[in-house]
Amino acid sequence: MSSARNVLLIGGSGFIGRHLAAQLVEHGHTVTVATRNREAHRDALLELPGLALIEANVHDAGQLAELLPRHDAVINLVGILQGKAADFDRAHVRLTERIVNACAAGGVSRYLHMSALGADVNGPSMYQRSKGEAEAIVRASSLAWTIYRPSVVFGQGDSFLSLFARLLRTVPLLPLAGSTARFQPIWVGDVARAFVAGVEQPQLAGHTLHLVGPRVYTLAELVRYAGRLAGHPRPVIGLPDWAARLQASAMQLLPNPPLSHDNLDSMKVDNVHAAGFAPELGWQPAALEAIAPGYLGSEQRLDALRQQSHTPVQH
Repeated sequence: MSSARNVLLIGGSGFIGRHLAAQLVEHGHTVTVATRNREAHRDALLELPGLALIEANVHDAGQLAELLPRHDAVINLVGILQGKAADFDRAHVRLTERIVNACAAGGVSRYLHMSALGADVNGPSMYQRSKGEAEAIVRASSLAWTIYRPSVVFGQGDSFLSLFARLLRTVPLLPLAGSTARFQPIWVGDVARAFVAGVEQPQLAGHTLHLVGPRVYTLAELVRYAGRLAGHPRPVIGLPDWAARLQASAMQLLPNPPLSHDNLDSMKVDNVHAAGFAPELGWQPAALEAIAPGYLGSEQRLDALRQQSHTPVQH
């Protein structure tokens, strides 16, 4: 391993960020996580030695500039999956522009950028287009950048397979929008490891790394698999596009909708990379079947315990 680094992690309080922070600390790096609500994340992050949780608004150029000194590398994990065009522009494009400019002005040359498989300025969804615009900003910069393009990320604490596992517990069958969309799921541990490699290996500068798992699945296959592991196998019924659009419209009324029209637009493009996992990283990613039973299977065990607790004692 190369010498320890001081790393600024922006967007580090979420699912991927928590796993990445833990790996960076384990490798001996000092990590600063910037968050708008320090108290909301202190239990998950402050137990890590060598990690500082700083309350800051990274959309504010002045606060961003104050965060940069004394850091050797900046990692930007910020991303949203839903919103209006202005929301995607603010989170993906304008923030990337601010961070890149702040790095250049502050003398921090190493920049690691979380993008997405399918990022494309001409893509069918606002999400994909804004991610593509952000990539263009990064590539045009003078920084020593590395861009990461993961497929859907799974692992302990995810909001993908775990969400479907919980949902299938409560329904007799699941009408599913985008059921034939194809994904190449990547384990969060491999995603975090790839970012740690970027911090430690300067030769990865200038590379765009595709982070995909060893197998391709349809969304319906993934949902059925999650249900089986959690002990709630259910029929999954694929919806035609018109019905999927109606479903998305209805879900938009929920506080945290699990599906939007923009999500459906993203699924028009298969979320796969034919060349496979980035060979520059030097290892093979974990298979879904090697990881998912370890955390989705716990749902089945918890249900069994719940049932036992409600079973009358026989005398």
